Amino acid sequence: MLKKICTFMIICTVLLAGCKGNKEPESVKEEGSTSTNNSQVYPLTGLEAEEGDDHRAIAVMVNNHPKARPQSGLSKADVVYEVLAESNITRFLAIYQSEFPETFGPVRSARDYYIRLAKGYDSLFVFHGWSPEAKKLIESNYIDSLNGLNYDGTLFERASFRKAPHNSYITYDHVMKGAEEKGYDMNSGTPEYTFMTEEEAQELEGESYTKISVSYNSPSFDVTYEYNEDSEMYSRYTAGVRTEDYGTNDPVELANILIIEAEHKVVDKKGRRDIDLESGGNAYLLQKGKLHKIQWESKDHRIIPVVDGEEVKLVPGKTWINVMPISGLTQSVTLSNN
Repeated sequence: MLKKICTFMIICTVLLAGCKGNKEPESVKEEGSTSTNNSQVYPLTGLEAEEGDDHRAIAVMVNNHPKARPQSGLSKADVVYEVLAESNITRFLAIYQSEFPETFGPVRSARDYYIRLAKGYDSLFVFHGWSPEAKKLIESNYIDSLNGLNYDGTLFERASFRKAPHNSYITYDHVMKGAEEKGYDMNSGTPEYTFMTEEEAQELEGESYTKISVSYNSPSFDVTYEYNEDSEMYSRYTAGVRTEDYGTNDPVELANILIIEAEHKVVDKKGRRDIDLESGGNAYLLQKGKLHKIQWESKDHRIIPVVDGEEVKLVPGKTWINVMPISGLTQSVTLSNN
């Protein structure tokens, strides 16, 4: 009994710590700052950084089941991919490089297409469980990784206030400890996006929309983005509830929203999918309250926005990427000024 009480107290302490602060390199500047005078910027946000701040990216599979909300650490992610898993349920691949929360989670199981996306950022991939195809990739040493199946109760901890499989968490310190134990280099570089200057961002043109709805054909997973003209950022909502971090209520605030179409195929009786994230296709890019109808391409497994084959610059800040089935842009995305 005493052992159970101690375990409960440890997990609560870990999660509360995640609510009170975050791990970030000393060079992190005020949100919204951009590079000047040839200063270095973070590769995934374009925000100012100091020379030599080259922490390796960490990509985490984050649970998006209603029983896993609100999640811990999403507000700190530089890039988040939202992609269907089975049925009409989405999961997040959250990629961190410029700053890190104390706690990530709940952590969920991997699928092969999430792994390839994580590989595109040369990231350390953190997950808990796998599909058969994902297992093949991981066991082939395709990517450096930490699997909760191997560290359940050690590096990964179970929260008592949620039920499995919605209660697996890992701290930043435990990620770094696991990386050290496995001999992974955590100072390697991260592929860069291309970013606008502040002047270019202010001169953006396009159709104006302040509200964008994205339907995954399940009310519990339908998404809305609302643009705030004062902050010049987008807030994200799922099923009408603003996406915020557990405990702190820190909101997800986005500079770029990329919504893409990709071929989806169900490949087994459990509803697992094969998603083509290599061939490119149509996309919407939302920045500064403006909509741009563009295309997307895969650049070494990273999804990038393009026009006529040229990479489109991002507004400095955080980015969310929604992956939709073919025809999703016309059938599942609603644009308004309400």
